[in-house]
Amino acid sequence: MSPLLFLLFLIPFLLLFKSFFSKKSNLPPSPASLPLIGHLHLLNSRSQHRSLHSLSLRYGRADSSQIMFLNLPSPTLVVSTATAAELVLKTHDLAFASRPASFSEGTLVNGTGQNVSFSEYGDYWRQSKKFTVVHLLSQKRVFSALFRAARADELTKMMAHLSTNKGKVNLSDCFYAYANGVVSRAIAGKESNADKFRELMGDISAVLAQRSLYRVAAEVFPAIGKLINKVSGLNEKFEGYNRNWNQFMAEILEEHKKKMVNTEEEDFVDVLLRARNDGTAGFDLTENEIIAIVRDMTAAATDTTFISLEWIMSELMKNPDVMAKAQAEIRKIAGKKPMVTEDDLNGIEYIRAVIKEVMRLHPPAPLLVPHESITAVEIYGYKIPAKTKLIINGWAIGRDPQIWEAPDEFRPERFIGSEVDFRGNNFQFIPFGAGRRMCPGMNFAMVTIELALANLLYRFDWRLPGTNLDMDEGVGISVPRKTPLYLIATEV
Repeated sequence: MSPLLFLLFLIPFLLLFKSFFSKKSNLPPSPASLPLIGHLHLLNSRSQHRSLHSLSLRYGRADSSQIMFLNLPSPTLVVSTATAAELVLKTHDLAFASRPASFSEGTLVNGTGQNVSFSEYGDYWRQSKKFTVVHLLSQKRVFSALFRAARADELTKMMAHLSTNKGKVNLSDCFYAYANGVVSRAIAGKESNADKFRELMGDISAVLAQRSLYRVAAEVFPAIGKLINKVSGLNEKFEGYNRNWNQFMAEILEEHKKKMVNTEEEDFVDVLLRARNDGTAGFDLTENEIIAIVRDMTAAATDTTFISLEWIMSELMKNPDVMAKAQAEIRKIAGKKPMVTEDDLNGIEYIRAVIKEVMRLHPPAPLLVPHESITAVEIYGYKIPAKTKLIINGWAIGRDPQIWEAPDEFRPERFIGSEVDFRGNNFQFIPFGAGRRMCPGMNFAMVTIELALANLLYRFDWRLPGTNLDMDEGVGISVPRKTPLYLIATEV
């Protein structure tokens, strides 16, 4: 019997074995499950946030919490309301502060979990998160001369491309290039590194997009993970990606070791190497850790920025009155300047409301990044076992009619004069998460988005190349548009 057929017969028996010996407990409401695959058959793989929302409305606890328990096939708690989100991200934040072990992300960081996003909760994560917030993504660093110059230069390149293109332009591609350029220069300094960063991130995105039985089985049964990886071919693809990434990063690290810079000119790699050399990181900062942190930040910052810009421009094209109002605001502020600068962003109240409204309707990561319970915890009288995956449906929370008036309508005015913000204190609006595992790159992402959007609205008028605008969503942890956004720009 071939290895593939053997696995196809073996996996169902392992699932049945695991299910048979699992302990019964007082769990939250749950739909009926199948003995082998749990509730996997109920999920729409192309739109899991919408699918989970529908299941929560139908099977979740019949009150303001709507919590629901699923086997996917590992035990999973699904939270779809602000009330329940506050309970797990504030009241019981520590209990849910870890991340589930993941075959894909573990391999992505050379099997060690050495990054801020996916590390399990513990001393390493606490120290690396503190170091990232204080030394890499602090307000001072985000607005340093080096980072401001990177944003201005990459924006100038995008504006020049739009100015010379008289036909329809692929804005999705422009936004990705802009975001990738800003992030890669913040990380490694040199503009010439941007293309290679983009190539490598594209390679891993293609691998992670594969949704197969083998990946699920590898995560549920780590003991047979190596065999599954080999049969499916994913192991070889990850190894190739890691090889290319590590070689590229080795060149960057070697370049940075040879130069000396002052604090104002330091990029992320400079800061990491300096902390490693003088022992100020607070944890064992090896080259593997540096590579993992860089990889984590490259992917997270690029996706958040370009996906947000995609959906912002899409919604503005659907709502021309909002577009006109936003353009009037920035054109009044900037006057006759050739470009909007970061100093002009202080007065963009309406444009910031537009950005918030888009993040409410189209959060870059609709299900955030999954959490995992460290210990057993009681939620609404239910006992949630340790090692339970926690999925927080930020997309559903942003469209909850109990919180938001006309939740499916695009109304930036709802944020004018409102104290509701995305900084983790208002659980009805958590595009960056909340609590200990909240995204540390929020400030970096927001100024990059605001600067680009303000200039797009200031410098150009926009129209569709046709009569229809496709608003379908793509697939992934981060959810971009399904199809690229093509628009025609007219310089004013």
